Amino acid sequence: MSVTVAERTGRISRQRSGSAAPTTTPEPARTEQSDLETPPGSATESRSALSTRLLTQAAAETDPVERKRLQDEVVVMHMGLARAIAVRYRGRGIAEEDLTQAASMALLKAARNFDPSHGVEFLSYAVVTMKGEVKRQFRDFGWMVRPPRPIQKLQADVARAQGELIQTLGRSPRVSEVAAHLGASEEDVLEALSADGCFTPTSLDLPLGDQGSASLGDTLRHEDNSLDEAEARVMLMPAVKALPERERQVLYLRFFRQMSQSQIAAEVGVTQMQVSRILSRVLTQLRGQLSEV
Repeated sequence: MSVTVAERTGRISRQRSGSAAPTTTPEPARTEQSDLETPPGSATESRSALSTRLLTQAAAETDPVERKRLQDEVVVMHMGLARAIAVRYRGRGIAEEDLTQAASMALLKAARNFDPSHGVEFLSYAVVTMKGEVKRQFRDFGWMVRPPRPIQKLQADVARAQGELIQTLGRSPRVSEVAAHLGASEEDVLEALSADGCFTPTSLDLPLGDQGSASLGDTLRHEDNSLDEAEARVMLMPAVKALPERERQVLYLRFFRQMSQSQIAAEVGVTQMQVSRILSRVLTQLRGQLSEV
């Protein structure tokens, strides 16, 4: 019985071991060399390198549509840089939207004209182009009162020279010192300094004093019409005195008491038609005498 049991147990063990799947150790996944390389256009590729690659490809592209598409891709990639450059110049008299548009157009121009064969990075070229276009926007459209172009340029040079001389001299420089530093004449330096308020002139509504009861415009001289009236009276006085009494009365009632012709006619005792003829004749006579003076 024990043998039978043993044989039976052995047969069961052999059946179980025979039906079990053989155990194998899984092999590690094979890593291809291409998986370790950074694919073009991936997140790890810098914008500068990607811009260079796209523009190099665009320069070699014969299809104008594809060339434009590659250049536009570079422009869209760096639009944030154009906005950042425009923000640096905001609050100086030109709307930020106009500055952003100028920088964006300069970025597009830089992408169209970039030549990879010169060995210059695109970002360096684009930043200089955008800054120059934004500054040109100020030069052409930012001046409220436009001085001559040489004075505009000299004004910026004078401001820079003043800062340098203050650090060197420890005080505000004289006009002669600024002129010598720039190699310009003192007259040109003075003219550039006088144009300092032309870019953003002071408003005439600027309050004066602590109370602010008066504005800058209130201090300006206005045209005084009473001076012209006094001069006309002095010139007309001899001619009016030479008129007959009734004609002087008609002039007085018409121009000093502002009476109508019908009212003058009732006051003098003539018809309205006669008043009209008297006024026409007297005024023609007075104009002729004034023209001879």
